[in-house]
Amino acid sequence: MGMTPGSGSDGFKEINITPMVDVMLVLLVVFMATAPLITTGLDVELPIVDAPANPVTEPPIVVTVTRDERVFLGDREIEGSLQAVLQSDAEVQRRRALFIQADQKAPYGAVARVLSAARAAGIEALNLLVDSESTPLADEDRHPPG
Repeated sequence: MGMTPGSGSDGFKEINITPMVDVMLVLLVVFMATAPLITTGLDVELPIVDAPANPVTEPPIVVTVTRDERVFLGDREIEGSLQAVLQSDAEVQRRRALFIQADQKAPYGAVARVLSAARAAGIEALNLLVDSESTPLADEDRHPPG
């Protein structure tokens, strides 16, 4: 049963995967060691606020920013310039105070544009509304109608 070149040999019946496993384990160790070094950004722990509620004498004027960047003043959607709407609204100009509530998945740029428009319209007091862990809002209070 001699083997001659050109005769049909079966070749390798099994593939030796030990070298591949060794390389993968080395790569895993390298990535585990370097991953903490290449993370970017700031390590920030936000404070948990447990402050008493501020007494509100009048219903607040609320601007809402949704996750799809739609902007509402109260219940009505603002399609054009928010700055122009705020400047022409007599109640907003009388109070010069605004509450802004933004969906937690709303883009930062959308919220920044609302803040900028409010400042340009002469609003002096800007307040960001957040949910308190102790008093969650009802679902209908979180989202504007529509």
